[in-house]
Amino acid sequence: MALMVQQQLCCVAFVATAFLMLLTGRGNGKSIRLSAKINNKRKRQAEESSKQTEAAAGNADGPSNKKSKKGKSKPKKGGKDKKDKPQQDASEKEQRDTKQTETKGGSKRHNKELTAVELSDLSVPESSFLDTSSFDSARQLEKLPAFLKAFSPKGSDLSRPSEEKGTPHTLVVSPSGLRAADAVRALRTFQTKESPIGKLFAKHIKLEEAKKFLERSRIAIGGGTPARISDLIDAGSLKLGELQRIVIDGSYVDQKQRGIFDMKETHLPLLKLLTRPEFRERYGAEEKRIHILVF
Repeated sequence: MALMVQQQLCCVAFVATAFLMLLTGRGNGKSIRLSAKINNKRKRQAEESSKQTEAAAGNADGPSNKKSKKGKSKPKKGGKDKKDKPQQDASEKEQRDTKQTETKGGSKRHNKELTAVELSDLSVPESSFLDTSSFDSARQLEKLPAFLKAFSPKGSDLSRPSEEKGTPHTLVVSPSGLRAADAVRALRTFQTKESPIGKLFAKHIKLEEAKKFLERSRIAIGGGTPARISDLIDAGSLKLGELQRIVIDGSYVDQKQRGIFDMKETHLPLLKLLTRPEFRERYGAEEKRIHILVF
C-alpha cells in the first residue's frame, strides 16, 4: 500500500511539473509530445503498480497460509511423549544408580586410588558403633553436652581428667577447624581450671603449640579434626590409655549439604583415624573398650 501511494505521488509530481512548463510557455512545440509521454508513463506506472500490488498480496497470503497450515498440523498422538519418555526414564535411572553408588561405595568413591585390600583395611566393624537413636533431641551443638551425658555411665564425671597429662577420655571429631572450635566452645560446660577442653585442630594453632599444650595439661575432653588428632597421636603427645569414646560430629553439613562422611578431604583421614591399631584392638574389648558415637 505504501509503495502504491509513493508511486501515485511521483506521478502527480511529474504531471504538475509538466503542467507548469505548459503554463510558463517553456513547452511550446514539445507540449503535445510531452503530454503523450506523460500519459504513457502514467499508464506504465499504473500497470506496474497493479502488478506489484497483486504480487505483494500473493506474498502476504502465502506465508500466512503456510503458517496457518503449519499451525493446524497436529503431532501424532503420543508422539512427543514417546520421544521424550525414554530420555526421562534414562535420566531418572541414572540418578537412582548414582545415588545407590554413593550410598554403597562411599570409600571407593572418595578413594579411587586405593586397592580393594587397602579399602578393607579401612573398614570399621559395625559392633564398634554405639546405638544413639534413643537421643531424641535436636543434634545441635548446644545439645552436645547432654548427648555425652546420655551415653556415659551413670554417676561418671565428664569433667574429671586423667592423672596423666594429654590423656582424654573423650574425643570429639569434627570435619573442619572452624566447626571443631565451635564444638570446643559447646563443651566448655565440662571445663575446669585443672582440665581445659583440648583444642586439637589446626585453625590458628600450630602443631608444636598443640604438642606443648598436651604435654603440660590434663584434659578430659578434646575436640579436633581427624588429621590433627592423628598427627598428635603419632607425635606421642596425645595419649589413648584412658580413651573411652570417639564422638563423630555427624550432624554438621556445609553449604553444599555435605557432612563429615561426604567430604573427600575428611573421609579418608577419618577412616585412617578410626582404624588405627590402637583403636582396632579395643573395639569390642572387655577391658578399656572404645565406643564410636555419631552425634
